Amino acid sequence: MPKTRRTLVALLLSSTITACSAGHTATQSSEYSADEPGTVVIGLSTAPASLDFTTTAGAAIPQALMGNVYEGLVRINQAGRIEASLAQSWDISPDGTQYTFHLREGVRFSNGKLFDASSAKFSIDRVQSDAWTNGLKKHMDVVRSTEALDDHTLRVTLKRRSNSWLWDMGTLVGAMMHPSAVDLLDTQPVGTGPYQVERWAVGESLALKARSDYWGSHPSNERAVLRYFSDPTTLSNAVRSHQVNAVVGLQSPELLDSLRADPNLDVEVGTTNGEVLLSMNNQRAPFSDIRVRQAVMYGVDRQAIIDTTWEGFGVDTGGVPAPPTDPWFYQSDRYPFDPQRARALMEEAGAVGTNVTISVPTLPYATAASELLYSQLSDIGFNVTLESTEFPAVWLSKVLKGQDYDLSLIAHVEARDIPTLFGTPGYYLGYEDARTEAILDQADTVPPEEYVSTMRAAVKRIMEQAAADTLYNLPSIIVSDDVTGIPVNSISDGLLLAPVKKEH
Repeated sequence: MPKTRRTLVALLLSSTITACSAGHTATQSSEYSADEPGTVVIGLSTAPASLDFTTTAGAAIPQALMGNVYEGLVRINQAGRIEASLAQSWDISPDGTQYTFHLREGVRFSNGKLFDASSAKFSIDRVQSDAWTNGLKKHMDVVRSTEALDDHTLRVTLKRRSNSWLWDMGTLVGAMMHPSAVDLLDTQPVGTGPYQVERWAVGESLALKARSDYWGSHPSNERAVLRYFSDPTTLSNAVRSHQVNAVVGLQSPELLDSLRADPNLDVEVGTTNGEVLLSMNNQRAPFSDIRVRQAVMYGVDRQAIIDTTWEGFGVDTGGVPAPPTDPWFYQSDRYPFDPQRARALMEEAGAVGTNVTISVPTLPYATAASELLYSQLSDIGFNVTLESTEFPAVWLSKVLKGQDYDLSLIAHVEARDIPTLFGTPGYYLGYEDARTEAILDQADTVPPEEYVSTMRAAVKRIMEQAAADTLYNLPSIIVSDDVTGIPVNSISDGLLLAPVKKEH
């Protein structure tokens, strides 16, 4: 394995929006050795506080569970394409509104219950119910009805053609669940995947045990353990000292040189789905003025932030809120770094001298970028205050839910999330633009061959309106000791653990 591989494929990073409370049955301590035969231990930076993504937003829960504990009718492969999973095949009506899924036979949930068309119907219907409060449930709004035609045939009828729905079914909203197993989702998730939850130590680790009755290929390891370290130095030391077999999503690029110098370690650097968004509260002055938002776009030196905070790793998309792996991505030159132009826009808007506060979540990449943002935004005329905002609880409450902020920054890693970020009235960005919403709606219903071009038109409209500034596309740093098979190309929600294998 090469020491360093730079690639523009996505690996999901866990340091994003996570939240909320754990159930009382969660185990309070857990320890597994990276030397234990048949056990692979992966170090990560952000721990889930619950195992129920149906009611809790964030990336850490689906990262651990999707593709490992839960599966969908379809899955997204490493190239971002839809593949068969619990559905062996499917037929689509000529008008694109009816999907008939032909399900695998003999598939069981980890509690022994059979997976069939009735449990698939239950899972889809439940996303549309009040039981789901995660905002991503909107991806199922297009479903009109579900019908189990027989034990292994499911018909889903949509309200209209949707270019995104089947792809979304490969994400967490498509997770298949059994009716008898949804009461304890926060601590005891039950799915059809290759693993079941063996032990969960809140804030410390999550141990997954391979299932002997799994319908597909048996995992390369009998146990996969995710261990969580909030401090990046401690995380890097864990792989050096063989407390973990690998680290996924190291957040301190300044440690890269020493890690590369270790002959026992392999280092891979890739990109992610994570757009590090400098959010401007579009509903609050001065950012309700498009000229001020555009001033920020011109006034922030994105490449300098990448160089300063990530040792040059990360992709400057020109502010475009999409990763390079999305088919509608384009490299924009609309907002080059031009502080003079930014200052002129500030003067035109009468915003010079305005007091603004950056609510900085307590995440390493956000803290590192905030000092540079302070300097750059001050240079174009703002009076800037930095406010450290505990993540996740305070940030979620104050910024995401309360929308009580001027500026903030966070990595959004949900796949293909432009409609969520910029097409959802009431979302924390405060961006409400009827034309953008209309284009996004149109993109989902046009003939498939027009999907990409229409989505790109929506992205260009968002850029024209300077809705938010994507500082860069978040890199992913993978450091491994003695394992292979860690997915480099993770386009969707989960960090697939079944292929991960110890070399010795």
